[in-house]
Amino acid sequence: MPDNSTIADNFSLLSKLMDIHGENSFKAKSFANAAFTVEKLSIPLQDMPTEEIAKIKGIGESISKSIREMLQTEQWSLLDTYIEKTPSGILEMMKIKGLGPKKIASIWKDLEVESLGELLYACNENRLMLLKGFGQKTQDSVKQSIEFYFSNRNRYLFAEVEVLANELEKEIQTLLAPASVSLTGQIRRQEIIIDEIELVADAAPEYIQEKLNMLSFIEETPNSLLFQHAQKVKVRVYPAAIDDFGKSLFLTTATPAFIESFFVAGGAAGLTPGATEEKIFSQANLPYLPPCLRNDGSMLDVQQLPELITPQDIKGIIHSHSTWSDGQYSLEEMALAAKAQGFEYLVISDHSRSAFYANGLSIERIAEQHAQIDALNQQLAPFRIFKSIEADILNDGNLDYPDEVLASFDLVIASVHSNLKMSEEKAMSRLLKAIENPYTTILGHMTGRLLLSRNGYPVDHRRIIDACAEHNVVIELNAHPRRLDIDWEWIPYARKKGVLLSIDPDAHSIEGYKDVYYGTLAARKGGLTAEGNLSSYSKEALEKYIHNRKK
Repeated sequence: MPDNSTIADNFSLLSKLMDIHGENSFKAKSFANAAFTVEKLSIPLQDMPTEEIAKIKGIGESISKSIREMLQTEQWSLLDTYIEKTPSGILEMMKIKGLGPKKIASIWKDLEVESLGELLYACNENRLMLLKGFGQKTQDSVKQSIEFYFSNRNRYLFAEVEVLANELEKEIQTLLAPASVSLTGQIRRQEIIIDEIELVADAAPEYIQEKLNMLSFIEETPNSLLFQHAQKVKVRVYPAAIDDFGKSLFLTTATPAFIESFFVAGGAAGLTPGATEEKIFSQANLPYLPPCLRNDGSMLDVQQLPELITPQDIKGIIHSHSTWSDGQYSLEEMALAAKAQGFEYLVISDHSRSAFYANGLSIERIAEQHAQIDALNQQLAPFRIFKSIEADILNDGNLDYPDEVLASFDLVIASVHSNLKMSEEKAMSRLLKAIENPYTTILGHMTGRLLLSRNGYPVDHRRIIDACAEHNVVIELNAHPRRLDIDWEWIPYARKKGVLLSIDPDAHSIEGYKDVYYGTLAARKGGLTAEGNLSSYSKEALEKYIHNRKK
């Protein structure tokens, strides 16, 4: 049977949910007052006669009926109704310090944001500041609160734990010296989602547990020791004999699917005492595959491995935003930073007019921006700013401007930003029509996913890739570590069909340029080379590509 505190919490929750849903403010306030009244009662409601509950000041007949329902059934149908019609992410949002019901309602209704991951992404794109009642301080506070909340999760983005993993490897190497220590598993394969940081050490389990006292020990399994770091991340260490270090590193790095394929290909012959990973491959007469390619066995029968793309192969920044829309820095600042970092060009692609939440560009403002770009290009030559737009794919699949406006851009990135809750049929209809548009150069973040936050709308990847091949449309690999969309697993099919990829940071700040690093890591897992990536084109090569495409 619920106690007074639980009943008060229920009233308080309903009051907030009613405010979020824009219900009658008087009713919402009556439940908030009831919560306050119940919380202050000195006698448990369950010990009071039913008729006495209604006589309590601030309760009344209507509220007392709800209390009786909770006491008799341990449920409350009215609250259940509101919970059912509220997205789970909105309920989770209520746990974030500094976000009251009215702010949450604005985030949900005006930004169409329904999860904490989406909200953090919106903070990074400075979108909260565009809402009434939000400023820089509020946005920064909300961002910090979400990051603190996320620090207690069980799964992490690669970008969230990479630095910690590398620091741990060095620290454990020092503590266990002269033993060999190496990262392994998901983090070594550079997976986009990490469940735990894994390492191999050629030391005895008891010695490892004794030396790693900066970690909280959880349990010992037949082949590993599990710890927890102060930052809540799980750390698994695999003890190995000195002669088995290479073998253990090999077996713990790869997925079970890869190991199975490796053995089928005769790889077991390479697992000899003292063998390094390179020797394990060579003794099995198989090509050495870097850890990032050890997800399955598809690359084991390749005669000559491709030269995988590296961050140094990125020649320019494609897909970036400035203060013309929702970016943090001016166009000139973004360009100067790109030039200073050694990039040959910047493709500025602010949001289109339908993205009102992101201060999207009206047709008049496009002309003004283009005039500024022309002036900056004279000033910054040979560095070049290319005129682009991230054009919203509208609900009917059309792009956000008439053809004569789209024709004024060097490149058009077509992306879905609204009405994300679509069936596959609807999503495919919108995307395919946008791909068929002759002004679409790049299909932006294909599925709209936000890793660990939003699955994205369902799509038929093969049909989209086939359509991009037919209409000469580039597919973006959005390099933001929360997107990494298109998923790397579809890169081999895209390249087979002759479709160019483009590793783009979707940068809303100068700091965002660094995300090309994460996009490149994901691209390597898909076997991408520099030749298959548009942002690896030199400025002259990109100019030629644009010229030929516009013929």
